[in-house]
Amino acid sequence: MRDSILHFVQSFPEPLAVVLLAALPVFELRLALPVAVGVFGMTIPEAYVWSVLGNLLPVPFILVLLGPVTAWAEEHWEGLHRFLERLFAHTRRRHTGRFDRLRDLALITFVAIPLPVTGAWSGALAAFVFGVESKRAMLLITIGVLIAGAVVGSLTAAGVMAFT
Repeated sequence: MRDSILHFVQSFPEPLAVVLLAALPVFELRLALPVAVGVFGMTIPEAYVWSVLGNLLPVPFILVLLGPVTAWAEEHWEGLHRFLERLFAHTRRRHTGRFDRLRDLALITFVAIPLPVTGAWSGALAAFVFGVESKRAMLLITIGVLIAGAVVGSLTAAGVMAFT
C-alpha cells in the first residue's frame, strides 16, 4: 500500500506530493518529511515546511465538520451514531481525568509524539471529544505539529548523516 501511495504522489509536483502525503491520516508528517528528503531530495527545512503545512491542512475541516457529521448521524444513520457515541463515551471514561489535569499540554503532547495513532488527525478528534474550543484546538494542534516536525526532521537528518 505504501508503495502505491508513493507511486501516486510522485505524479504531482514535489511540494504538492509532500503536502498530500502529510495530509493523509496515519502517515501524516511521519512519512511525508522523510520521503521529501529521501525520495525528492528536499532539504530538511524545505521538507519541514511542506510537511507541516500538509499535516495541518485537514485539521480545520475535522474541527468544523465533526460536530455536524455526528449530528447528521444521530438523525440519519443509527448504526454510525451508536458507534460514535460508544467510542466517544469510552474515550471520555478512560481519559478525562488525565486530559483535564493537563488539558492544553496533553493535546500538544499527544500531537507532538510522532507515533502511530497520534498526530494532527487524532488530536483534532480528541479536541472534539473533550470539548476543546476550535480556535484553541487549532493553536494547540499547530504547536504539536511543529514539535513533531522538529522531532521527525531531527531523526531524518540523523538518518541521512548516518548513511552518507
